[in-house]
Amino acid sequence: MPENLLLVLAYEGYLPIAGSFFIHDGKKLYGRYWGSKSFYPGLHFELSYYQGQEFCIENKISIFEGGAQGEHKMARGFEPFNTFSFHRIFDEKFEHAIKDFLRREKNGIDQYTNELNERVPYKTELNI
Repeated sequence: MPENLLLVLAYEGYLPIAGSFFIHDGKKLYGRYWGSKSFYPGLHFELSYYQGQEFCIENKISIFEGGAQGEHKMARGFEPFNTFSFHRIFDEKFEHAIKDFLRREKNGIDQYTNELNERVPYKTELNI
């Protein structure tokens, strides 16, 4: 199991100031669980995305699941896609309200994802 973990740390002197945690199975890299002692411009992207991408290239891992949300990820080489998560809501009324909201929100999210995918810089066909 330790061989499936990647921890990327940033130091100021000898003290760790930020880190990102990833898990991989040799085919996909899953990340990025991020934390920082304070704000350092650009450090989040370096530890959470660029170091993960570098790890994927060095280890011939073709899929990097960079986590949910964030249009800023497109500028860092990630394509938008819909994802899901699992949660257990113990208050039945609140659970119904959340399910209703998510059902109504789904069409808008799907449409927005499609719009973003029209703007990705990667092409599947070359038109000359």
